[in-house]
Amino acid sequence: MSKASQESGSGPGHRSVEIGVAAVTGLFGILIMAGSLDVGIGWDVQGPKSGFFPFYLGVIILGASAVNLLTAAISKESDSLFADWSQLRSVLSVVVPTTVYVFAIPELGLYVSSAILIAVFMLWLGRYTWMLTLAVAIGVPVATFLIFEKWFLIPLPKGPIENWLGL
Repeated sequence: MSKASQESGSGPGHRSVEIGVAAVTGLFGILIMAGSLDVGIGWDVQGPKSGFFPFYLGVIILGASAVNLLTAAISKESDSLFADWSQLRSVLSVVVPTTVYVFAIPELGLYVSSAILIAVFMLWLGRYTWMLTLAVAIGVPVATFLIFEKWFLIPLPKGPIENWLGL
């Protein structure tokens, strides 16, 4: 998309997106630091406590976020269009189902959650037929189960359906 056509649309500007991302990553750094303080960041007889390295990683993330926030805030460049709203809707159409998938894994297990995610993406975004969707949405988790659980003997998170089936 050319710069001229991109600037004619409406949506968030680069500066506001950079400030938002810097703020979110800064909060992430603070969360890391707070969690590290809970488990200890000092040294004991055997060496560093378990929060030592994560704490300083959080400090680095927070520092980098502060630099990015300051740079975006004092930038003299125009606040050109980052993306128009239709482009952001396209991104969210992938981010939202994937986020739901991540939170569904502890409740439904990896295999059922994956089958649902694959089916949603194939039907909604890919516009594939039901037959192909069912084949892939069932086939991929079954293949994943066979490869990881049976071949490599690596257990993956299971939900109530797998427990009911005795897998």
